[in-house]
Amino acid sequence: MASHDASAVETKDSHPSAIEREAEIVQAQQPPSVLDQKDEGVIAQEEVKPGLPFSKARAIALVITVTAASFLNTLGVQSSVIILPTISKALNIPDSRQQWIVSAYNLTFSCFLLLWGRLADVYGKKIIFVWGCIWVTITSILVPFIPNEIGFDIFRGLQGLGAAAMVPTAIGILGTTFPPGKAKNYAFSCYGGGAPLGGVFGNIFGGVLGQYLEWKWVFWIFGILTAMVTVTAIFVIPPPPVQREPKLTNMVDWIGGTIVTVGLIILLFALSEGNVVGWDTPWVGTLIGVSMLLLIAFGFWQHHLETRTDRRPLMKMSIFKNTRFAAANIIMLLFFTSFNNFLIYATYWFQDYQGLSIIQTTLRFVPMGVTGILVAIVTSQLLSRVRGDFILAFGTSCVALASLLFALPLSPHTTYWAYGFPAMVLSVCGADTLFPTLTLFVAKSLPAEDQALGGGLVNMVGQFGRAFGLAVATALQTGVMARARGVDVDEIGGGVGGMGVWDGALKRGIRSVAWFDFGMGVCALGVVGVVFRGAGKVGGKH
Repeated sequence: MASHDASAVETKDSHPSAIEREAEIVQAQQPPSVLDQKDEGVIAQEEVKPGLPFSKARAIALVITVTAASFLNTLGVQSSVIILPTISKALNIPDSRQQWIVSAYNLTFSCFLLLWGRLADVYGKKIIFVWGCIWVTITSILVPFIPNEIGFDIFRGLQGLGAAAMVPTAIGILGTTFPPGKAKNYAFSCYGGGAPLGGVFGNIFGGVLGQYLEWKWVFWIFGILTAMVTVTAIFVIPPPPVQREPKLTNMVDWIGGTIVTVGLIILLFALSEGNVVGWDTPWVGTLIGVSMLLLIAFGFWQHHLETRTDRRPLMKMSIFKNTRFAAANIIMLLFFTSFNNFLIYATYWFQDYQGLSIIQTTLRFVPMGVTGILVAIVTSQLLSRVRGDFILAFGTSCVALASLLFALPLSPHTTYWAYGFPAMVLSVCGADTLFPTLTLFVAKSLPAEDQALGGGLVNMVGQFGRAFGLAVATALQTGVMARARGVDVDEIGGGVGGMGVWDGALKRGIRSVAWFDFGMGVCALGVVGVVFRGAGKVGGKH
């Protein structure tokens, strides 16, 4: 879809054109059912014979295995959020630095996604995926043994480094393994539900283990789950096709990889620290400015490689000439900003404001898990039957409405079933329809040799949305609380720790964030209405 828009530019690049010709030859060798030339509207006939590359059992095992990468990534992040106070108390970490238990993981994960995505496309998706799993397994088992704050945060960062190798590679594996049709729709619907469900079950996972076992078991059991994925991946992921390109090292843009990684590290570090040291601290603004310059330089460097040389860029800038592809990334940014804040601040509302225990808070997230599984199954059927703009409009509307229910000035003693329960259901209905639709769209928009990189890009945008959204949310919440108390912002401090149960200022702060999240959802809906209006069924053939 979007890949055709850049065809005029790509003809200047000898490496991509050679690989694309090879991909066309491989595609031409697929079973007739895959290449059947029918009208796009006749989806049902096209999908009678999906043309699976191997047995159905192995195909299912493959989908479950790579979906586990997305699921475990968000589960690992969210399960640590709900036990932050417990970890901080055990390691004597001040409230103002609690966020680094989460931010250290997100920092390395988001900053290395693009580079790992390209390495997977060049050296083989299976090997990068497996080694990423091994790395996450080892660091997850070791991190609870680290007895001090700095060492703990470093190992959390090492966890994120391994996860960054797994997630984009998973999208590339699905995109290159399954031909267009029903099987591919099922695969991407399953994968797309992994990230939102991981966030949902992360609360349950961390809450139950944190309540009934020592907090260290959250990481140890997480490592055991990753080890199981590693073993399964070795057997079910097919080996990469034989490469006929003699100079693979020339296909990795190490200069661009360094520029974008350093730029993102500086940017996300500054966003994470701004709420801790204060946004008026001179070096925070300086670091943000430097990161912007580095990211702009990365864009110019990629454009130069693509248009002026025969070397393959880390990211083809020409893919953004397709309006819908660019819009898909904007929607992903807005979606993760809203949905991630919803998960975190709903936890704050129940645990910090209402004073509920970990397990009581966990029970309030159970409807999300049950609904999410059902919605993921239904979405797999809808992708080839319902227009893409309708699915995206539904998803963005649900995410916005979920935040609105927490933003409305309801009595704090209103029953959970009147606002909390419908909000949980709506949020996961939005997430489990929107995310798989966008990931499938991105996979279809890129040629086979760029699909792991595309997976890295869309996940990088999502991770930036998490970091950006949380930074804005924390600044907004503390500002509103300071005004409600009639004190300076510095007296509030980062996060919601230290506030009393049923504290009126805390309630206003959390609800102000809910209004912000509602606004992000409405903006995403607006992008869908303007850019994706009239879009066809994303589950059809290319």
